[in-house]
Amino acid sequence: MKLILIIEDEQHVAAFISKGLKEEGYDVLVAYDGQTGMALLVQNQVDLIILDIILPGMNGLEICQKIRSEGHRDIPVLMLTALGTTDNVVKGLDMGADDYLTKPFKFKELLARIRALLRRKNLSEVTKEVLSIADLQLNRNSKTAIRGGNEIQLTATEYRLLEYFMRNQKRVLSRIDLLENVWDINFDLGTNVVDVYVNYLRNKIDKSFEPKLIHTVIGMGYVMKT
Repeated sequence: MKLILIIEDEQHVAAFISKGLKEEGYDVLVAYDGQTGMALLVQNQVDLIILDIILPGMNGLEICQKIRSEGHRDIPVLMLTALGTTDNVVKGLDMGADDYLTKPFKFKELLARIRALLRRKNLSEVTKEVLSIADLQLNRNSKTAIRGGNEIQLTATEYRLLEYFMRNQKRVLSRIDLLENVWDINFDLGTNVVDVYVNYLRNKIDKSFEPKLIHTVIGMGYVMKT
């Protein structure tokens, strides 16, 4: 399920968008200012950001620039603006926005823009050759992993598990998630196969390195993050 972050100070607008997106099956986070929005972005694996331009404190253009400068280059940003002039649109795109929508807008149009941006993001992720986090890199063409300049030997299952973790950084993954996406099993085996392979992977990519990347979330599963 895709997670969308809305940064919008008009609470009725944020509530309208949030309600509609949830009804369409999206997970939603809402922030009413840029500082809160940036904090939520750091703490969660966000798939798309809806960002208003006119905000208290940092405006949307400054926030967009901050999002990109802090390394979140692959997350689509859709800017909402009541300022529909060409200059304002160009400024938003120059700051790193992927698309814009002028207020007032129809929810159907917002959904269409969101779907288009997520399709583009998914295509980019599928074709991306190298995944990285901290000093760990996974080359999807050569099927090799390198951490701290050292090549790490992985079995086929360990490779699939690591790739899935790296494609879902900051997202808590349950054992069922991992069984479905790494082992292609859509039910609980009733064994600790997931935990065993996570420990195998930890011994190879975390044991001799800092920071640790694979973390246990008690009662929920595992998450890969710095």
